[in-house]
Amino acid sequence: MAPWRAMSDPIPLDLAHLRKSCAHCSLQQLCLPAGIDADELRRLDEIVKLRRPTQRNERLFRIADPLVSLYIARDGAFKTVSISEQGEEQIVGFHLPGELIGLDALGQGVHRCEAIALTNANVCEVPLAQLTSVAAQLPRLQQQLLRVIGQGMGLDQDHLNMLVKRQANERIALFLHGLGERYQLIGQSALQFKLPMSREDIANYLGLALETVSRGFTRLQEDGVISVHGRLIGISDRPHLNRLAHVEEPAATPLRRIGG
Repeated sequence: MAPWRAMSDPIPLDLAHLRKSCAHCSLQQLCLPAGIDADELRRLDEIVKLRRPTQRNERLFRIADPLVSLYIARDGAFKTVSISEQGEEQIVGFHLPGELIGLDALGQGVHRCEAIALTNANVCEVPLAQLTSVAAQLPRLQQQLLRVIGQGMGLDQDHLNMLVKRQANERIALFLHGLGERYQLIGQSALQFKLPMSREDIANYLGLALETVSRGFTRLQEDGVISVHGRLIGISDRPHLNRLAHVEEPAATPLRRIGG
């Protein structure tokens, strides 16, 4: 998306700049590969509001806030958190640069979780009503928007897949493997990346105790699968990590028929 500017300033058409600024954003798939022309690209860029830098622990939206906009972090990262009836926090997702934030409200029109900045970040705000209006006039944009929404739903499914893993090391391996793939999608290394979230956040997300996560990281490092330097993770043996992440669950034993 375009760099920050006062909303009253004129918007110059600079395709080279627009393409560069959208290169690591999930929304770049909505226009750049689809042969969109200069006027259509400008229309898309004009609806994007650039928020001022977001500070660590700042919230983009809270539970029960009405759905007004979708958000994309140009840099930095966010977590989405739900609150149980007992007041306990449950992390339901992490969002890297270029990934849409706010899809949880598409069904009911209000947010079911809150988005909290894990780091200082710069965020693009995309008003949903204007995006929907422009997408209705640009079929290719509409199709790609649905695709990106589907990718967000896929991340939710990945989270469920982690939680059903019986072994803690399998959950941790699947988490790191998936995170590496997501970094690769935004043009960064899948083999070396910095965790924007804390170990406590990872434990909450995976449904594990903090001590279990710490032991899991240590074991993976001792086995030569990863290297750990603070929050910097190196994937030393990607095939091994992949095998750990995709261990087949044993099939349930079929019930024996009574009476033969």
